[in-house]
Amino acid sequence: MTRVLVVDDEPQLARLLVINLKARKYDVDCAQDGAAALDAVAARSPDVVLLDLGLPDMDGIDVLRHLRAWSQVPVVVVSARHGSEEKVRALDAGADDYVTKPFGMDELLARLKAVARRTLPHGSADSEEAVVETDEFTVDLIAKKARRGGETIRLTPTEWHLLEVLIRNRGRLVSQRRLLQEVWGSSYGTQTNYLRVYMAHLRRKLEADPSHPRHLITAPGMGYRFEA
Repeated sequence: MTRVLVVDDEPQLARLLVINLKARKYDVDCAQDGAAALDAVAARSPDVVLLDLGLPDMDGIDVLRHLRAWSQVPVVVVSARHGSEEKVRALDAGADDYVTKPFGMDELLARLKAVARRTLPHGSADSEEAVVETDEFTVDLIAKKARRGGETIRLTPTEWHLLEVLIRNRGRLVSQRRLLQEVWGSSYGTQTNYLRVYMAHLRRKLEADPSHPRHLITAPGMGYRFEA
């Protein structure tokens, strides 16, 4: 059973989310502030976190940054903040998706399911492409491990999914729309800021010189490709 942590200080909304999630066979925990949320992630190991940004004790962006220091649990931000800058800040801090209030319950559940799927294995890789080696880093698609300079690099489920799509299409340009739809879901296709933020994450973690990448290449206005 998938365990979801709902982090929101609005009792009515939290109760609505709990009722709807439990009706769909999710196991649900709640936290009303940032400190309680961090404690709950450590104690309960949820599969997905639904995180409001306007918490009473700290901003949700700070919760994300604290969380990403030690956990890769998928996080869907659920916030009344509609601005594109806020969405980019949340993604940059480690959010996997961003849903604005008010939202339709069907939309939120679809987003939650899509994020949860990224933590599941995508099937066995062909032996030919299971391990990819470059002169800067190594990626094992089956074990879901990346190493650079002899050290293991932690990647979030979304980062893994994006990297895996690019690696499986190595040497070929993958369009922005295809990447968005494969990683975030079929309802995506125009949210190119998601790709910009997450490709920057991957380059910072894997490339020797992120500002001049050798392996995670951008084709401006078109898409991205992986070069070994």
